[in-house]
Amino acid sequence: MMMGFGFVGGLFMLLFWGGLIALAVWTARELFGRRQQRMLSDPLDPREILAERYARGDISREEYELILRDLM
Repeated sequence: MMMGFGFVGGLFMLLFWGGLIALAVWTARELFGRRQQRMLSDPLDPREILAERYARGDISREEYELILRDLM
């Protein structure tokens, strides 16, 4: 009787660790895949870069508007 329980317990342990490793691999691929996708995509338009800088708070609204006028 103990042998059967040991096998089932071992099987569940194998499934648990396999699932945990699969989750870690999937998470890593999602995180690093997006970064690589962004790096390989077409270069951003200068206005998109400007909008991202403004959204991050790197530049003020006045600076944003001034640079935007220069780009147009």
